[in-house]
Amino acid sequence: MNKHPALSSAQTVRRAVPAALTALLLGAAMAFAEEGGSEAAAPASPYFQTAWSLLPAVIAIGLALLTREVYTSLFTGIVVGGLLYSNLDVEGMLLHVFNNGIVKSLSDSYNVGILVFLVILGILVMLMNRAGGSAAFGRWANSHIKSRTGSQLATVALGVLIFIDDYFNCLTVGSVMRPVSDKSRISRAKLAYLVDATAAPICIIAPVSSWAAAVSSYVEEGNGLYLFIQAIPFNFYALLTLVMMVMLAIWNLDYGPMARHEKNALENGDLFSGVKAGAETLEGEENPRGIVLDLLFPVLVLIACCVTGMIYSGGYFAGKGTSFVDAFANSDASVGLMLGSAVTLIITFLYYLLRRVLPFKDMTACIPDGFKSMVPAILILTFAWSLKAMTDSLGAKQFVEALVKGSASGFHSFLPAIIFLIACFLSFSTGTSWGTFGILIPITLSVFPLTDPLGIVCVSACMAGAVCGDHCSPISDTTIMASAGAQCDHVTHVSTQLPYAVTVAAVSFVSYLIAGFVPNAVIALPVAVALMIGTLFVIRNLYK
Repeated sequence: MNKHPALSSAQTVRRAVPAALTALLLGAAMAFAEEGGSEAAAPASPYFQTAWSLLPAVIAIGLALLTREVYTSLFTGIVVGGLLYSNLDVEGMLLHVFNNGIVKSLSDSYNVGILVFLVILGILVMLMNRAGGSAAFGRWANSHIKSRTGSQLATVALGVLIFIDDYFNCLTVGSVMRPVSDKSRISRAKLAYLVDATAAPICIIAPVSSWAAAVSSYVEEGNGLYLFIQAIPFNFYALLTLVMMVMLAIWNLDYGPMARHEKNALENGDLFSGVKAGAETLEGEENPRGIVLDLLFPVLVLIACCVTGMIYSGGYFAGKGTSFVDAFANSDASVGLMLGSAVTLIITFLYYLLRRVLPFKDMTACIPDGFKSMVPAILILTFAWSLKAMTDSLGAKQFVEALVKGSASGFHSFLPAIIFLIACFLSFSTGTSWGTFGILIPITLSVFPLTDPLGIVCVSACMAGAVCGDHCSPISDTTIMASAGAQCDHVTHVSTQLPYAVTVAAVSFVSYLIAGFVPNAVIALPVAVALMIGTLFVIRNLYK
């Protein structure tokens, strides 16, 4: 069963392309691995530690902006990096790209652990969907939630709960909360916004998620998860999006095109404002045997097992007196998430068997389906790792570090805001946040050491900008799935959501300007929240 069974033929083709590219990639990689064996000696490239070392990343970004297609853009950047490394020799390029780039990335134990976690996560998502827990939660919510404010806050709460994967979030929250929001006369446009705003923005601040695993994989020396956690208080776009959703619900505030849709829904009962969505949805057949616990239990077990796995990898159970905090800080995200998700999968299988909510045959069918659903993420990660290997082999880190250190010191303070804007633009143009921070985070880390507070702010700006652009982009997978999950016309969803997203982005930009000069979360985050609430207060008075 496909992860999104009701996608159109065009979307089906679009999702088949990554699978085909992955098969070609692995086949070619193994062929060249057999021929090349070990790493080739580095040639005396005239491009080493020069501005040319940045060309692969620049080409990848430029093509992504022009073509709005991240896979071929990243791969083209990889090929250019191989050509520069080999002094424009085609044979040397092929050997370097596959042996020292793709094969080396896919054979790295840390990277493989991240990929295993993604595959298991995809399987768990499939299992939870087929068990019917989300549908059961929808039935419970429909009988207990009576007000418009309550319906919106419940939608936000469910989106926050399902933080392990943005696809799973969009797939579940829309279908679960539709009956509840319809009963409260909430427009489908507003529901689609709430679904979309609790997908990627939640995953990017959740340490136990596919997004945390991806971000962690770009950081060397096993410090990725620690850096991710440190960056959470500076992820202004994600955190302020949560603040905005809560304030919109409590104040019953809407503005821009959304105000018209909400007025039509409340006064006339017209949930669509005359523009109904197509027949496409992302939900499968409802399992009548599902209960709320079938949704909550696997999620809670996943959290507990992954946290346990991470402190295990950090030496907490080694009998050396390592504290919980130190163990978590020194944990290996690859090992911890892989072991935790594997144990969760076994427990979930046993739980569903004892509950008799799914036949064993249906549960095993979720294994290949879960793998297929993660192919796009696996492909993006593989290409991003390989592009990083190409720029590293050309000495890009050393060149950028020397270039930035030679600049005026005052310029550094503006870097978080600039990086945020670049990430927003790139992610909006390509429709992918993973590809965006896959390109930008390695470049950012080449400038700042992990111990530099401003470096943490800049990494967070990369992630925040990538999520912001993805949230606004009409070609983003999560934006498309949020429309379908809420059964809202896609153009309507994009046009009504954009003013809200831009409002948060503007406040986030100002917050990054402040954080650039005061890289202290205790000061910067409260100021950002105050700016967000103050902005909404002004808008509220204007729309009275």
